[in-house]
Amino acid sequence: MALGPILVVIANSLKTDSAIFDSPFSLPNAETFSFAGYERVLTEGDFGLYFRNSFVVTTASVLLVLVLSALAGFGLSEYTSRITPALLLFFAAGVMLPIRLGTVSLLEMMVSWRLVNSLTALILVYTAMSMPLAVVLMAQFMRQTPRELKEAARIDGAGEFRVFGLMIPIVRPGLAAVATITMLPIWNDLWFPLILAPSPQTSTVTLGIQQFVGQYATDWSAVLAALTLGAIPVILLFVIFSRQFVSGLTAGAGK
Repeated sequence: MALGPILVVIANSLKTDSAIFDSPFSLPNAETFSFAGYERVLTEGDFGLYFRNSFVVTTASVLLVLVLSALAGFGLSEYTSRITPALLLFFAAGVMLPIRLGTVSLLEMMVSWRLVNSLTALILVYTAMSMPLAVVLMAQFMRQTPRELKEAARIDGAGEFRVFGLMIPIVRPGLAAVATITMLPIWNDLWFPLILAPSPQTSTVTLGIQQFVGQYATDWSAVLAALTLGAIPVILLFVIFSRQFVSGLTAGAGK
């Protein structure tokens, strides 16, 4: 059920436009097979630049979210006080409030910081968007780490950052879960690239695909080819790290 739509997109990306509408669910044959969509994507559009922008934004955002959420989760799990429940509730509220409600304010902020049409603006927004759920998850994972191990490290003279470093291998399933739920929405997002970085030099893959979508006519073979090329990195990452992704998501399911 899940692979069906993906296979339909890939199969139709290898057809002519007329064949896509005549038989959308059939495989390409000698008469309908065509690489024209991929040729137009790679020649008419600057797909390499769009791909690089998406890769830079996604990688930087995921790394920032992993580091900051792990540190915040460690602090919230180790240093309990009266405000700790309020802080966790604050982050939980961030999960329920969609960041797109603040689009106008975010745009005004980026304009005042002179960050419009820059990848930095996207990285900052995506990091903020992903932090609430990531912090809540990492706080729960950090609470499951053996307290005896942390106390033994402190007795041996280890500082707090050293203790934090010792916990990282233990919470790898949590980091995998956070990386998974952070990476996919960022890579597939169209809203913020359209609002904050619409220039050709800062366009991402999802925004670059829009150049093949017109008001009166759409180059469907090119659109499907661009979608296929854009999905390849995510598919490869899942194939390579599927065990870590699945273990991380199942470990986080009970948190």
